[in-house]
Amino acid sequence: MKKIINDPDRFVDEMIEGILKAHPTLVKTPADDLRILVRADAPVAGHVGIVTGGGSGHLPLFKGYVGTGLCSGVAIGNVFSSPSSQQCFEAAKAVDGGAGVLFLYGNYGGDVFNFDLATDLAELEGIETRTVLGRDDVASQPKDRKADRRGVAGIIFAYKAAGAAAERGDDLDQVAAVAEDVIEHTATMGIGLSPTILPTTGHPSFELPDGEMEIGIGIHGEPGIHRGPLESADQIADRIITALVADLDLTSGSRVAVLVNGLGATPLEELYVLFRRVHTLLAERGITIAKSYVGEYATSLEMAGASISLLELNDERLALLEAPAKSPFFEE
Repeated sequence: MKKIINDPDRFVDEMIEGILKAHPTLVKTPADDLRILVRADAPVAGHVGIVTGGGSGHLPLFKGYVGTGLCSGVAIGNVFSSPSSQQCFEAAKAVDGGAGVLFLYGNYGGDVFNFDLATDLAELEGIETRTVLGRDDVASQPKDRKADRRGVAGIIFAYKAAGAAAERGDDLDQVAAVAEDVIEHTATMGIGLSPTILPTTGHPSFELPDGEMEIGIGIHGEPGIHRGPLESADQIADRIITALVADLDLTSGSRVAVLVNGLGATPLEELYVLFRRVHTLLAERGITIAKSYVGEYATSLEMAGASISLLELNDERLALLEAPAKSPFFEE
């Protein structure tokens, strides 16, 4: 696999340098450590800060959602690796405007460990924190173990809603409750068609034979729930939507936001082919799409494939999704 890189060990830092140079009015680094980005006006006095974080390789996930009406800061790890506890803490310090900080990130062991340590460090500095974990991947655990699910693309809905709540002046408990509410009503499932190649090794993160697909694959190549011959776009959408609708207990009259997300190497045209079928399947069930997103929102380097997320909406969730927001990779 050919890549446009220099030194593989400098890949992440050089990518961050590029983001800072391309978007100087939107994001900044608060110190010499490039692995921390915050919104350009951070800290915002009197407002709750929101810090996310995780491994690189998923752009725009994590670092791409730092901005007005979204996350306030991000701690950035190496490719598919967690940021350090010190970086998580420094990000919290940099965005604390006196109203506390919400840690909002995916449910992965290394991230949980280091953010928990950062919580202790923040407490010593007098910074109040709350934690909400993204856990929307329905293929990673059954419904009765929902708390143990991985966080994938659906966390973007939580970024958007919690960011809007913080922007309007909600307190820390209220912002955390908004994020938790959205996570509880979000479900995602992905499909992988080819592996990603790690810059530092030049080797694929998993093996998938030609002509096969994997339903339920994770964003790091974690095993899914079905591997078999590649199916048509309509068949793939049927599988995923059936699972998501059942998981969320959606019925006729329900309203949803839909995210059809590319994993890095799938053309936008194919994502719209998927969305077309998703729209039909939901309409047949009497479910209304009130908000839709199609594109690359949470990738896995050059992995081919896609994920579909549904967020069950009520008036409050929809209003938060529609609130203004702007980052280098997202604008509402």
